[in-house]
Amino acid sequence: MYKVLIIEDDNIIGEMLRLYLTEERFIVFRAETGKDGMMALGTFKPDILLLDLMLPDAEGVGLCATFRDLTTAPIIVVSMKTNVTDRIQALTAGADDYLCKPFSMQELKARIDAVLRRSLVAPALPEAVETDRDPGDEIQLDADRRMLIVRGNYVEITYSEYEIMKLFCHNPGKVFSREELINAARGYDSFVNDRAIDVHVTNLRRKIEYRPKEPVHIKTVWGVGYKFIP
Repeated sequence: MYKVLIIEDDNIIGEMLRLYLTEERFIVFRAETGKDGMMALGTFKPDILLLDLMLPDAEGVGLCATFRDLTTAPIIVVSMKTNVTDRIQALTAGADDYLCKPFSMQELKARIDAVLRRSLVAPALPEAVETDRDPGDEIQLDADRRMLIVRGNYVEITYSEYEIMKLFCHNPGKVFSREELINAARGYDSFVNDRAIDVHVTNLRRKIEYRPKEPVHIKTVWGVGYKFIP
């Protein structure tokens, strides 16, 4: 059973979410403040977060960015803000999906299922990996743990970063447009923008390149997108 952390200060909405998801056989914990939510990350260890961006002790996309820095678990933002700009900013800050209030519980469940199909929270990082592959193969994917292996060491990545790297590794040298990478990372029915993909690529370069500002593995193809060179 998957564990869902709800970070929502509205008692009515929070309890509705808790009761519904419990009935759908999720293990649910609810926090009412950003501080309590951050504490729950370590104690509850959620598989997915439902995050309201208007909390008593913090608000805005910076809140989403803070949680993204603290966990690789997928984040679905639930917010009263319906502007396109707000959604873009939240996704760029690290959200994996965005739902505008009010929403149907059935849609929420479908979005949670869609995110979890593409994501498993990674276990604790091993110190090293034994592999029968060529040691010169610097970058590998561990499908069981949904993690990267970079020069023999496990590297923690988000689920969207994993999906992008999976596409790259399975198609070395092929040029992918940002739209194709968006579809790989989040699916056709999710709201994302090109800037979000650029952020993911920047983060991946930091994790796999010797010199991220002079990348040799993830190359920019100007006017088109990106390609991966093993």
